[in-house]
Amino acid sequence: MKKFGAGFVLALCVLVSTAVLAEDGLTVWTAQGVAHGKTINNGRVKAFLGLPYAAPPVGELRWRAPEPAAHWKGVREATEFGARCAQNQLFPDMRFQDAGPSEDCLFLNVYAPADATAASKLPVMFWIHGGGYESGASSEPRHNGDFLPLKGVVLVTINYRLGVFGFLASESLAKEQGGTAGNYGLMDMIAALHWTRDNIAAFGGNPENVTIFGESAGSFAVSTLMASPEAKGLFEKAIGESGGAFSGALSVDKAAMQEKKDEQWVQSLGVKSLAELRAMPVDALLKAAKDRKGGFDVVIDGKVLTESVEKSYADGRQAHLPLLAGWNRDEGSFFAAGVTAEKFRANAGELYKENAPEFLKLYPAANDAEALRSAVDFGGDMFIAFSTWKWIEAQRKTGEAPVYRYHFELAAPVSKFVKVPAAFHSDEIEYVFGTLDTREGAVWRPEDRKLSEEMMGYWTNFARTGDPNGAGLPEWPRYGAGDEIIHLDEKISAGADPYKARYEFLMKYGLPKFGGD
Repeated sequence: MKKFGAGFVLALCVLVSTAVLAEDGLTVWTAQGVAHGKTINNGRVKAFLGLPYAAPPVGELRWRAPEPAAHWKGVREATEFGARCAQNQLFPDMRFQDAGPSEDCLFLNVYAPADATAASKLPVMFWIHGGGYESGASSEPRHNGDFLPLKGVVLVTINYRLGVFGFLASESLAKEQGGTAGNYGLMDMIAALHWTRDNIAAFGGNPENVTIFGESAGSFAVSTLMASPEAKGLFEKAIGESGGAFSGALSVDKAAMQEKKDEQWVQSLGVKSLAELRAMPVDALLKAAKDRKGGFDVVIDGKVLTESVEKSYADGRQAHLPLLAGWNRDEGSFFAAGVTAEKFRANAGELYKENAPEFLKLYPAANDAEALRSAVDFGGDMFIAFSTWKWIEAQRKTGEAPVYRYHFELAAPVSKFVKVPAAFHSDEIEYVFGTLDTREGAVWRPEDRKLSEEMMGYWTNFARTGDPNGAGLPEWPRYGAGDEIIHLDEKISAGADPYKARYEFLMKYGLPKFGGD
């Protein structure tokens, strides 16, 4: 009888082991190596968690464009979330399922229907989390992939560098990197899109049918990636939830201004070189960033962005692809504390002078209750709605593709962090993902679950075809000459935009200026 050496036996064991893994449908061959996932939602969804899409951005790679992820040997267990990106906690309602923050954080997660195979070619939905470009992660429970894949899509959720690690753009970094610096968080998103394009077919996704979608900062990112030459051709559709890089919060600054401001901040740290700056401990940088007035902004870096986002759209150089976008009714709910009719009218006079009467027709304040509602409306317009409206309008004018606009209106019940029923900023996320039960302290009603099912249908239909409409859903009209929008409420309805006059007023007279750093 022929004898076999130990090496042959080991190789045979690996082969048999891999074959067994492959039979369970949870083993995928990626460009970096073999990954083994798990099932969730009672076996109905396959999840592959914590997959590296780029090299750890540490040491010499801190504040550099992402490098390719390394290959690994053997089978990588993809059953736990990778570390979230280093950050200061800004929002108390953000909860995470990973082991903790780290600078080594460029991981993504893939969720697919349990029966998906490499031949499925399902539409791909690529999620970019919010958090002001300062906080957040793909491991937040509200972004879980238990339910969206059941609508026949493959879901990808990502981490990207945040705050000082993702957007520092100092003069010394610009000198080192050939002219301009910054936008590392956006570069991470683009690297993750490349990874998706190269690997998603193995999970059952169609690399030629990718929809990017995001909320708040994630929505700002969607509008920005549509204008980026570096992201061209990496996605076919876009969804924006509450945010657009069209002035206001998270607007694109001029590179030279940002680089000078960031250089002054770096000098205040007492470091004498980029090597010393890169050697600073993560916690020390986070503390210094937290104490700094103002954040770290997206800039025109000459590569990711070669001009302002607004100019790209105005001149028709953005991606010409279908867009679904909108915002929530009560985005400005945190602006309403202590508002009275008298105070609101006085503020209107200070802000808009002789134009205050016109303002008060659009944001009326005949009594305290009316003033409170107007304060929420105006606060939301200043904060996020006006910039999102400008993005939608720009894409409608020059994008040469269908646009669908929504207004999310169902007031969610009170919960741990929400004391008054409202359709507040970020409220729609759990509806979109079908993850209502991850919100702490909320007691959901039948109308919430019904709307969640309808929104999952709209979002996934759009990812599939570029049109949100489908069987069993109220008709969602295309945003055209009649300014048609859909109202996402207990009962969905559609009609002409009732808020247009507000945004035309703000286009004419501008948003108030409140100083800054």
